[in-house]
Amino acid sequence: MNPSDNKPDAVIVGASIAGSALAVSLARSGYSVTLLEKSTVHVDRVRGEFIVPWGVAEAKALGILDVLEHAGANYTVRSIPYGEEFSPEVARKYTVPMDQMVPGIQGALNLGHPSICNALNDAAIGAGATLLRGVDRIQVKAGLPPQIEFTHSGANHSISPKIVIGADGRGSAVARQVGFERHADPIHHILTGLLVDDAGEWPADEQSIGVDGDLGFYIFPQGHGRIRLYATHGLDQRNRFAGDGAVERFLQAFDRPSLPHRGSLSRARPAGPCHGYPNNDVWIDNPVAPGVVLIGDAASHNDPSGGQGISIALKDARLVSEALEANKAWTPEAFAPYASQRREQMRRIRFSTRLLAIYRMEFTDEGSRRRRDGRQRMVADPELMLPFAAMQKGPFAVPSEVFSKTIWDRLLGDA
Repeated sequence: MNPSDNKPDAVIVGASIAGSALAVSLARSGYSVTLLEKSTVHVDRVRGEFIVPWGVAEAKALGILDVLEHAGANYTVRSIPYGEEFSPEVARKYTVPMDQMVPGIQGALNLGHPSICNALNDAAIGAGATLLRGVDRIQVKAGLPPQIEFTHSGANHSISPKIVIGADGRGSAVARQVGFERHADPIHHILTGLLVDDAGEWPADEQSIGVDGDLGFYIFPQGHGRIRLYATHGLDQRNRFAGDGAVERFLQAFDRPSLPHRGSLSRARPAGPCHGYPNNDVWIDNPVAPGVVLIGDAASHNDPSGGQGISIALKDARLVSEALEANKAWTPEAFAPYASQRREQMRRIRFSTRLLAIYRMEFTDEGSRRRRDGRQRMVADPELMLPFAAMQKGPFAVPSEVFSKTIWDRLLGDA
């Protein structure tokens, strides 16, 4: 097929999670969709593999949950805060039931990023979308209609679809070319991840997020002994898991008395790259221009330590799909509800993740004291847990007044 010979309803730039999910939805609704992807193969990018319960509900609403399940998704039904405050036995008393967060949702979903992308690519093609890989030199101009030019298989192409969707991730070329204004918080921590195999002692249905000394850790099983491990640490240790011996140092960091099955984790076999990236929020308040809409990380990426990224991407895909169905004009006004809801959603998520970072990621004696005091405050006043509950239940599942300075001050005390 010559891409220049057709005029699709939608051209989606980026065939990762957000773009592919939207392509599936639009193609199933009968729209002609062309999906453009720079890479020729999806690879482990050390992120985008954990979906909190509210995001699983979004996958279900999009009609793609069965696609992810058939691709080998693993559910974690409980989250245990192992770490510095407790022995493993005591930590289990504070188990969070992930399978009770959202009605009808089994828990949090864990699946490798390449597997998610490949499964959604296949589903999009099966629904009638056209996927072009190895696309280069993409240039987008806003307008009604928009204009997109690109190179594929050595040939130059120019298309004027009804809409261009920018789903090309962090550092989006579409966002840059169209001139969207981007905001960012300062970088406050580094998050490093590694995929490991042969860690079968760790229960496949149990995840953990905790702090121990100068390290925050995340343990997300993908089933059959495969686990995605993350470690977060301060900027003063920026190169802690970089350079020669990085993998060995990373695995050794999980050999802690506060963790059960620690030997299984520290002796696990690396199954991907060991890579770190900054923890901060980057966002665009209005991801809509004439003929162009941004979704997923192209519109904003939340501090990854909150684990909200895929859930945000799936909701973006659903809201934009619904907007396209509701208003055939596809003018910027048609996407105003999407932009408005997204703006408030991201405000709430930023609040929760910032609060989480201050509460959980101060790796000092004072930080440890604050966590102990904060836990006591939450036991005495359950409302203080709601910003964190929103990260599992959804940003609109708790009252708006929860995302306020009052809650912040009540939890952190004299912080």
